[in-house]
Amino acid sequence: MKQWLHPGFWITFVIVLALGLAPIVTQNASIREVMFTILLAISMAVSLNIILGYTGYVSFGHVVFFGLGGYLGMYLIDSWKASLPLAVLGGGAIAALLALALGASILRLRGAYFALATIGINEAARTFVANFEPFGGPTGIELHFSVYRDYGGPAQALWIAYYAVVGITLFAIVFSYLIKTSKFGLGLMSIREDEDAAEVMGIVTPRAKTLAFVFSAVLPGMLGVLFFFKNGNVEPGDAFRLHFSIETLVMIMLGGQGTLLGPVLGALGYQRLRGLLLTSDVKIGTLPLKDFQLVISGILLLIIVLFIPAGLVGWLRRRFAPLRRVLA
Repeated sequence: MKQWLHPGFWITFVIVLALGLAPIVTQNASIREVMFTILLAISMAVSLNIILGYTGYVSFGHVVFFGLGGYLGMYLIDSWKASLPLAVLGGGAIAALLALALGASILRLRGAYFALATIGINEAARTFVANFEPFGGPTGIELHFSVYRDYGGPAQALWIAYYAVVGITLFAIVFSYLIKTSKFGLGLMSIREDEDAAEVMGIVTPRAKTLAFVFSAVLPGMLGVLFFFKNGNVEPGDAFRLHFSIETLVMIMLGGQGTLLGPVLGALGYQRLRGLLLTSDVKIGTLPLKDFQLVISGILLLIIVLFIPAGLVGWLRRRFAPLRRVLA
C-alpha cells in the first residue's frame, strides 16, 4: 500500500485528471479538441516510456501499433458493424499480438540496430496496408454517416470518443506506475542499466523485454481506433506517420525518460508548442513558422541529449533535493 502513498503518483494523476475534466466542466468543444490531442499524446508517450524509459530500447515504430489498431477497429466498425468498445478492444488486441510476434525477433537486437529495425517495420506496415484490399487499399476506410446514429449523432460521438481517451489516459498513468514500482519493473530497469548483468542476476531478459513491448503496444492500438473513429476515416499515410513516433520520443526525452511525470509534462509542453507553431502567422523568410515544426523537434532533441539528458523531471530532481521525494 505504501506505493500508492507516493506523492509523485498523485501529482501526475491529478494533472491528467484536471486536463481531462476541463472540457467536460466547461462543455466547450474547442477545449475538448485541444485536450483530445494533448491526452492522446500523453497516452502515447506514457506507453512508449515502458519500452524506452524503463527498458532502454529506442523504438521509432510505436506508431505501427497506433495505425494497425486504428485500421482493424475501423474495419470492424465499417464491415462488421461492431460497437466502438469492441472495436477498441480489437485494436488493442491486434497491437499486442503484433508486438508479441515482433518482440521475439527484433528485441534480440540492441541499440541502433533495434531502432533501425523499428523504422523498417513501420514502412513495411504502411506498404502492406496500402495494398491490402479489405482495408481499402491506398484510399483507406471511410465510415458512413449512419454509423454515428447509434451514438446519438456525430456531435455526441465526439464526446464519447473524448470520454474514452480520458479513461485510457488515466489507466495509462496507473498501469505505468504499477509497472515502475513492481518487481517486473525493477527487472526492466536493470536491463536498461546493464542487460548482460541483468541476465547474470537471473532475469530472463528476452521474456521481460517482449512483455514490456507488448504492454507498450496495447494502448496505442486502442487509441488509434478512437482517433480515426473521431475523424471518420483512416488512410495509410495518416495511420503510419513516422514523424509521430519521432515526436513521441521528443516528448519523453523532454519530460524525462523512465519517470512517471516526465512523459506527461513533455507531451503537454510539446503539444502546446506544436499548437502555437501550427496556428502562428510568423514567417522565416518566405516560409511560415509551422513548416519548421519537425525542425524544432530535432533541435529540441539535440539540446536535451547534449545538456539535459535526464529531461525536465530529472533536472528538477537533481537541482532541488526535496523534489526527489515528490517527483516520480
